[in-house]
Amino acid sequence: MRVEKDSIGEFRVPVGAYWGINAGRAAENFPISGRKINPGLIDAYCRIKKAAAAVNLRAGLLTKAKAKAISRAADEVLAGKLRGEFVVDRFQAGAGTSTNMNVNEVLCNRALELLGYKKGRYDILSPNDHVNMGQSTNDTYPTAAHLAALAALEGLGTEAGRLAASLAGRGKKFAKVLKSGRTHLQDAVPVLLGREFSAYAAAVRASLRHVLRTAGDLRELGIGGSAAGTGMNTHPAFSRRMVKELSRLTGFRLKKAADLMHAMQSQAPLARTSSALRDLAVELGRISNDLRLLSSGPATGLAEIKLPEVQAGSSIMPGKVNPSVPEMVNMVCFRAIGSDLGVSLAAAAGQLELNVMMPLLAENLLESIELLTAACRQLALRCVDGITADAGRCRDYAHRSMGLATALAPSIGYLAAAGVAKRALAAGKTISGLLEEEGGLSPAELKRLLDPARMAVS
Repeated sequence: MRVEKDSIGEFRVPVGAYWGINAGRAAENFPISGRKINPGLIDAYCRIKKAAAAVNLRAGLLTKAKAKAISRAADEVLAGKLRGEFVVDRFQAGAGTSTNMNVNEVLCNRALELLGYKKGRYDILSPNDHVNMGQSTNDTYPTAAHLAALAALEGLGTEAGRLAASLAGRGKKFAKVLKSGRTHLQDAVPVLLGREFSAYAAAVRASLRHVLRTAGDLRELGIGGSAAGTGMNTHPAFSRRMVKELSRLTGFRLKKAADLMHAMQSQAPLARTSSALRDLAVELGRISNDLRLLSSGPATGLAEIKLPEVQAGSSIMPGKVNPSVPEMVNMVCFRAIGSDLGVSLAAAAGQLELNVMMPLLAENLLESIELLTAACRQLALRCVDGITADAGRCRDYAHRSMGLATALAPSIGYLAAAGVAKRALAAGKTISGLLEEEGGLSPAELKRLLDPARMAVS
C-alpha cells in the first residue's frame, strides 16, 4: 500500500493502483449501482486533459516533459488501457468531482511512470496542480458531457438512419399491398401497406433531424469558466485556446460559450437533447407497437404482416413465436422516456453558479443515446429487414371494411351511408354485396364508388 494525503487526512491506496485518494474515498462512499463511469465520458475527459496540457504548455505554465507525459497517458486510456482504474460509481458526490479526480489521478500516476517516477509522487507531478491546471470540475464535467454526447450521437445518427432506410425499403416492397386502414382500432378507409411503412420511415427521419438539430447546442462549451464561471486561476487565453484544441482533437466544430457563467449555471443544452431523444423514443415505441399489432396472430389476430422468427416465444406453448425485437424496443423506449424525466429534474435542480446533479444528467443522457442506438440497429437488422406481408389477407380486410361506406357519402349522403354500413355489418355481408342485393345502385356505380384500390391512392 501507499499512503496519500488530502485535507481530510491519510488514505491507503494499493501500490499498483493508478487511481488515488480521491477516487478511493469515492469508491468507499458510493458503492451504489455497481456501474462505473460511462466510458464515453472518460474518453471526453481524457481529451480535455490532453487539450489542457497542450494549452498550458503553450502558455508557459507547464513544462514540455510534463505536458508530453500527461498527453501520452491520455492517449493510452483513449486506446483502451487502464480502464479498470476508473473505479468511481455513476452515482457519486455532486457535480462530478469524483469523476474528474479519478481521471486526474489515473493520468497523473501513469504520467509519473512515463517520467520515471513511482506512482503517488505528487510532489513531482500533481493531479490537481498539473493535470487539472486551469480547470475545475464545474467547467470540465459539463464540457465532457457535451463532447461525450456529440460523439455518441454519431452512432445514433448512423443506426437511426439505417432503420429509416429499412422501413422505407419495406415501403417500396409493399407499395401495391392494399389493406384496410384503422382509426380508433376500428375499420377505416383503405390504405396501402407500403404507405404505412413509408410514413414510419418519415417519422424516424424527422425525429432524428430534431435530435441532431437540438444537439447542435452541445457544440458550445463553457470550458475555462473555472469554479464559478469567472475564469479564476486560468490563463486569459485558456478558454479560447481550449475550444480550438478540443475542436482539433474531436473533429467537432466547437465554440466558446458567449457567457461562461450561463454555461455553468444552466444545463439546458443537455436537457433539450434528452428531450429530443425522448421524442425519438416516443416514435420508435409507437412504430414498434404497430408492428406487434399488425403481426398479431397468427391465427386469431390481424396477421397482415409477418415478423422474422428470431427465437422461441414460450416455455410452455409449443411453436409460439413472439414479436421479441419490437418488445425489446418498447422497453428501451420506456427507459429513455423515464431517463429524460430524471434529466429534467436534475437540470431544474441547478442552484446559483452550479448544477451539482451533473453526473445524473450526463449518465442518463449517454445511456439513452447508447440504448436507442442499439435498439435502432437491432430493429432494422433483426426485424424490419425481414418483414413480409400477407397480401391476400390484407386485400380481404380491405374489401370487408366498413370504412368503404365513406365513399358512398357524396352520392347518397352521410346518414344513408351509415345505414348501409350498419345493415352490412348486421347481415355479415360486405358493403358491396349488400348493395348488389338491395339494387339501389347500378353495378357500374358500385364498381366506381367501392373500388378500395382507387380509394387508397386518391
